[in-house]
Amino acid sequence: MSSDSGDRNIPFLTTGQMREVDRAMIEDYEILLIQMMENAGRNLAQLARRRFLSGNPTGRRVLVLAGTGGNGGGGLVCARRLHNWGAYVDVLVTSEPAQFSEIPHHQLTILQHMDVSVGVAGETVELPSADLIIDAIIGYSLHGAPTGPAASLIRAANAHGAPILALDVPSGVDTTSGSAFEPAIHATATLTLALPKEGLRVEAAKVLVGELYLGDIGVPKELYASPPLNIDLGPVFAEDDIIRVW
Repeated sequence: MSSDSGDRNIPFLTTGQMREVDRAMIEDYEILLIQMMENAGRNLAQLARRRFLSGNPTGRRVLVLAGTGGNGGGGLVCARRLHNWGAYVDVLVTSEPAQFSEIPHHQLTILQHMDVSVGVAGETVELPSADLIIDAIIGYSLHGAPTGPAASLIRAANAHGAPILALDVPSGVDTTSGSAFEPAIHATATLTLALPKEGLRVEAAKVLVGELYLGDIGVPKELYASPPLNIDLGPVFAEDDIIRVW
Protein backbone atom coordinates (compact mmCIF):
# COMPACT_ATOMS: atom_id res chain seq x y z
CA MET A 1 0.00 0.00 0.00
CA SER A 2 1.05 3.62 -0.36
CA SER A 3 3.45 5.11 2.15
CA ASP A 4 1.87 7.11 4.96
CA SER A 5 2.86 10.75 5.38
CA GLY A 6 3.42 10.03 9.07
CA ASP A 7 4.77 13.08 10.87
CA ARG A 8 6.11 14.75 7.71
CA ASN A 9 5.04 18.36 7.53
CA ILE A 10 3.42 18.47 4.10
CA PRO A 11 2.41 22.02 3.15
CA PHE A 12 -0.93 22.79 1.55
CA LEU A 13 -1.19 25.12 -1.46
CA THR A 14 -3.81 27.67 -2.32
CA THR A 15 -5.41 27.37 -5.73
CA GLY A 16 -3.40 30.39 -6.85
CA GLN A 17 -0.15 28.76 -5.74
CA MET A 18 -1.08 25.59 -7.64
CA ARG A 19 -1.65 27.64 -10.78
CA GLU A 20 1.84 29.09 -10.28
CA VAL A 21 3.28 25.57 -9.97
CA ASP A 22 1.63 24.54 -13.23
CA ARG A 23 2.80 27.73 -14.97
CA ALA A 24 6.39 27.42 -13.77
CA MET A 25 6.56 23.71 -14.67
CA ILE A 26 5.73 24.51 -18.28
CA GLU A 27 7.23 27.96 -18.82
CA ASP A 28 10.29 27.99 -16.55
CA TYR A 29 11.29 24.32 -16.40
CA GLU A 30 9.98 23.27 -19.82
CA ILE A 31 8.23 20.22 -18.41
CA LEU A 32 5.45 19.48 -20.86
CA LEU A 33 1.82 19.19 -19.85
CA ILE A 34 1.68 15.74 -21.42
CA GLN A 35 4.47 14.61 -19.05
CA MET A 36 2.57 15.86 -16.00
CA MET A 37 -0.63 14.25 -17.29
CA GLU A 38 1.11 10.91 -17.77
CA ASN A 39 2.48 11.06 -14.22
CA ALA A 40 -0.94 11.93 -12.81
CA GLY A 41 -2.73 9.18 -14.74
CA ARG A 42 -0.09 6.56 -13.94
CA ASN A 43 -0.30 7.27 -10.22
CA LEU A 44 -4.10 7.28 -10.35
CA ALA A 45 -4.07 3.84 -11.98
CA GLN A 46 -1.52 2.60 -9.44
CA LEU A 47 -3.68 3.75 -6.54
CA ALA A 48 -6.77 2.23 -8.13
CA ARG A 49 -4.96 -1.09 -8.47
CA ARG A 50 -3.54 -1.09 -4.94
CA ARG A 51 -6.41 0.35 -2.94
CA PHE A 52 -9.53 -0.80 -4.78
CA LEU A 53 -8.67 -3.72 -7.10
CA SER A 54 -6.80 -6.04 -4.73
CA GLY A 55 -3.52 -5.49 -6.56
CA ASN A 56 -4.76 -7.01 -9.82
CA PRO A 57 -7.22 -5.25 -12.19
CA THR A 58 -7.62 -8.30 -14.43
CA GLY A 59 -11.31 -8.87 -15.13
CA ARG A 60 -12.45 -6.01 -12.90
CA ARG A 61 -14.86 -3.39 -14.25
CA VAL A 62 -13.77 0.23 -14.04
CA LEU A 63 -15.79 3.24 -15.14
CA VAL A 64 -13.84 6.41 -15.90
CA LEU A 65 -15.75 9.71 -15.97
CA ALA A 66 -13.74 12.42 -17.70
CA GLY A 67 -14.05 16.10 -18.52
CA THR A 68 -12.47 17.90 -21.44
CA GLY A 69 -9.49 19.52 -19.66
CA GLY A 70 -6.34 18.45 -17.89
CA ASN A 71 -8.14 16.60 -15.11
CA GLY A 72 -10.03 14.58 -17.68
CA GLY A 73 -6.80 13.87 -19.55
CA GLY A 74 -5.30 12.34 -16.42
CA GLY A 75 -8.35 10.13 -16.11
CA LEU A 76 -7.93 9.00 -19.71
CA VAL A 77 -4.30 8.04 -19.03
CA CYS A 78 -5.56 6.02 -16.06
CA ALA A 79 -8.13 4.33 -18.29
CA ARG A 80 -5.42 3.33 -20.78
CA ARG A 81 -3.22 1.82 -18.11
CA LEU A 82 -6.00 -0.10 -16.38
CA HIS A 83 -7.12 -1.45 -19.76
CA ASN A 84 -3.56 -2.64 -20.42
CA TRP A 85 -3.51 -4.26 -16.99
CA GLY A 86 -6.53 -6.38 -17.83
CA ALA A 87 -9.48 -4.37 -16.52
CA TYR A 88 -12.73 -3.94 -18.45
CA VAL A 89 -12.78 -0.16 -18.83
CA ASP A 90 -15.69 2.01 -19.88
CA VAL A 91 -15.15 5.74 -20.38
CA LEU A 92 -17.84 8.40 -20.32
CA VAL A 93 -16.87 11.94 -21.28
CA THR A 94 -18.76 15.20 -20.81
CA SER A 95 -18.50 16.48 -24.41
CA GLU A 96 -17.84 15.43 -27.97
CA PRO A 97 -14.13 14.96 -28.80
CA ALA A 98 -14.04 18.24 -30.74
CA GLN A 99 -14.65 20.10 -27.47
CA PHE A 100 -11.54 18.68 -25.76
CA SER A 101 -8.42 20.76 -25.32
CA GLU A 102 -5.42 19.58 -27.33
CA ILE A 103 -3.56 17.22 -25.01
CA PRO A 104 -6.62 15.56 -23.41
CA HIS A 105 -7.90 15.10 -26.98
CA HIS A 106 -4.64 13.30 -27.76
CA GLN A 107 -5.22 10.96 -24.80
CA LEU A 108 -8.78 10.32 -25.98
CA THR A 109 -7.55 9.48 -29.47
CA ILE A 110 -5.17 6.88 -28.06
CA LEU A 111 -8.05 5.17 -26.26
CA GLN A 112 -10.10 5.17 -29.45
CA HIS A 113 -7.23 3.50 -31.31
CA MET A 114 -7.15 0.87 -28.54
CA ASP A 115 -10.90 0.21 -28.97
CA VAL A 116 -11.61 1.19 -25.38
CA SER A 117 -15.33 1.90 -24.96
CA VAL A 118 -15.84 5.70 -24.97
CA GLY A 119 -19.28 7.29 -24.76
CA VAL A 120 -20.51 10.87 -24.49
CA ALA A 121 -22.79 11.62 -21.55
CA GLY A 122 -26.02 13.53 -22.06
CA GLU A 123 -28.25 15.50 -19.72
CA THR A 124 -29.47 12.18 -18.33
CA VAL A 125 -27.20 9.20 -17.94
CA GLU A 126 -27.35 5.60 -16.77
CA LEU A 127 -24.04 4.18 -15.66
CA PRO A 128 -23.03 0.56 -16.31
CA SER A 129 -22.05 -1.81 -13.52
CA ALA A 130 -18.56 -1.25 -12.16
CA ASP A 131 -16.24 -2.29 -9.35
CA LEU A 132 -14.72 1.20 -9.24
CA ILE A 133 -15.57 4.65 -10.57
CA ILE A 134 -12.81 7.12 -11.44
CA ASP A 135 -13.86 10.77 -11.11
CA ALA A 136 -11.82 12.92 -13.52
CA ILE A 137 -14.60 15.33 -14.47
CA ILE A 138 -13.50 18.69 -13.01
CA GLY A 139 -10.22 19.65 -11.35
CA TYR A 140 -9.13 22.68 -9.36
CA SER A 141 -10.22 25.10 -12.12
CA LEU A 142 -13.87 24.71 -11.09
CA HIS A 143 -15.95 27.88 -11.62
CA GLY A 144 -19.41 27.58 -10.08
CA ALA A 145 -21.70 24.60 -9.75
CA PRO A 146 -21.32 21.79 -12.29
CA THR A 147 -24.01 21.81 -14.96
CA GLY A 148 -25.14 19.74 -17.94
CA PRO A 149 -23.54 16.33 -18.53
CA ALA A 150 -20.91 16.96 -15.83
CA ALA A 151 -23.66 17.38 -13.23
CA SER A 152 -25.49 14.32 -14.56
CA LEU A 153 -22.36 12.18 -14.24
CA ILE A 154 -21.69 13.40 -10.70
CA ARG A 155 -25.23 12.59 -9.55
CA ALA A 156 -25.17 9.20 -11.26
CA ALA A 157 -21.78 8.32 -9.74
CA ASN A 158 -22.94 9.21 -6.24
CA ALA A 159 -26.03 7.04 -6.68
CA HIS A 160 -24.17 4.11 -8.23
CA GLY A 161 -22.90 2.27 -5.17
CA ALA A 162 -19.36 1.55 -6.40
CA PRO A 163 -16.44 3.22 -4.58
CA ILE A 164 -15.27 6.45 -6.21
CA LEU A 165 -11.62 7.47 -6.61
CA ALA A 166 -11.32 11.18 -7.46
CA LEU A 167 -8.38 12.78 -9.26
CA ASP A 168 -6.91 15.87 -7.57
CA VAL A 169 -10.24 17.01 -6.08
CA PRO A 170 -13.76 15.56 -5.99
CA SER A 171 -15.62 17.21 -8.86
CA GLY A 172 -17.75 20.02 -7.52
CA VAL A 173 -15.50 20.90 -4.55
CA ASP A 174 -13.87 24.35 -4.52
CA THR A 175 -10.15 23.93 -3.69
CA THR A 176 -9.90 27.50 -2.39
CA SER A 177 -12.80 27.70 0.06
CA GLY A 178 -13.46 24.00 0.60
CA SER A 179 -17.13 24.56 -0.11
CA ALA A 180 -19.04 22.00 -2.14
CA PHE A 181 -21.39 22.96 -4.90
CA GLU A 182 -24.50 20.97 -5.79
CA PRO A 183 -23.79 18.45 -7.13
CA ALA A 184 -20.36 17.32 -5.90
CA ILE A 185 -18.70 13.92 -5.94
CA HIS A 186 -18.71 12.03 -2.64
CA ALA A 187 -15.41 10.19 -3.02
CA THR A 188 -14.17 7.16 -1.16
CA ALA A 189 -10.63 8.40 -1.78
CA THR A 190 -8.95 11.30 -3.57
CA LEU A 191 -5.52 11.37 -5.19
CA THR A 192 -4.43 15.01 -5.15
CA LEU A 193 -1.36 16.06 -7.13
CA ALA A 194 1.94 17.81 -6.38
CA LEU A 195 0.86 19.16 -2.96
CA PRO A 196 -2.54 19.10 -1.26
CA LYS A 197 -4.89 22.03 -1.83
CA GLU A 198 -6.01 24.24 1.08
CA GLY A 199 -9.71 23.68 0.48
CA LEU A 200 -9.39 19.92 0.89
CA ARG A 201 -8.74 20.19 4.63
CA VAL A 202 -11.82 22.28 5.35
CA GLU A 203 -14.15 20.05 7.36
CA ALA A 204 -17.03 20.35 4.89
CA ALA A 205 -14.75 19.19 2.06
CA LYS A 206 -13.05 16.36 3.99
CA VAL A 207 -16.35 14.47 4.07
CA LEU A 208 -16.34 14.44 0.26
CA VAL A 209 -12.59 13.87 -0.15
CA GLY A 210 -12.54 10.63 1.84
CA GLU A 211 -9.07 9.13 2.19
CA LEU A 212 -6.53 11.66 0.88
CA TYR A 213 -3.48 10.53 -1.05
CA LEU A 214 -0.76 12.63 -2.68
CA GLY A 215 0.74 11.77 -6.07
CA ASP A 216 4.10 12.85 -7.50
CA ILE A 217 3.88 14.60 -10.89
CA GLY A 218 7.56 15.51 -10.97
CA VAL A 219 7.60 19.08 -9.63
CA PRO A 220 11.25 20.11 -9.11
CA LYS A 221 12.09 20.97 -5.50
CA GLU A 222 13.84 24.07 -6.86
CA LEU A 223 10.51 25.32 -8.18
CA TYR A 224 8.95 25.14 -4.74
CA ALA A 225 11.98 26.85 -3.15
CA SER A 226 11.94 29.79 -5.57
CA PRO A 227 9.81 32.95 -5.27
CA PRO A 228 6.89 33.41 -5.07
CA LEU A 229 6.34 30.03 -3.35
CA ASN A 230 9.43 29.92 -1.10
CA ILE A 231 8.60 26.43 0.17
CA ASP A 232 11.47 24.33 1.50
CA LEU A 233 10.18 20.86 0.69
CA GLY A 234 12.02 17.70 1.58
CA PRO A 235 11.96 14.46 -0.46
CA VAL A 236 8.37 13.54 0.42
CA PHE A 237 8.22 10.97 -2.40
CA ALA A 238 11.51 9.30 -1.55
CA GLU A 239 9.83 5.99 -0.69
CA ASP A 240 6.87 5.96 -3.07
CA ASP A 241 5.25 8.01 -5.83
CA ILE A 242 2.06 7.96 -3.74
CA ILE A 243 1.75 8.79 -0.06
CA ARG A 244 -1.27 8.89 2.21
CA VAL A 245 -2.04 12.25 3.85
CA TRP A 246 -5.00 11.02 5.94
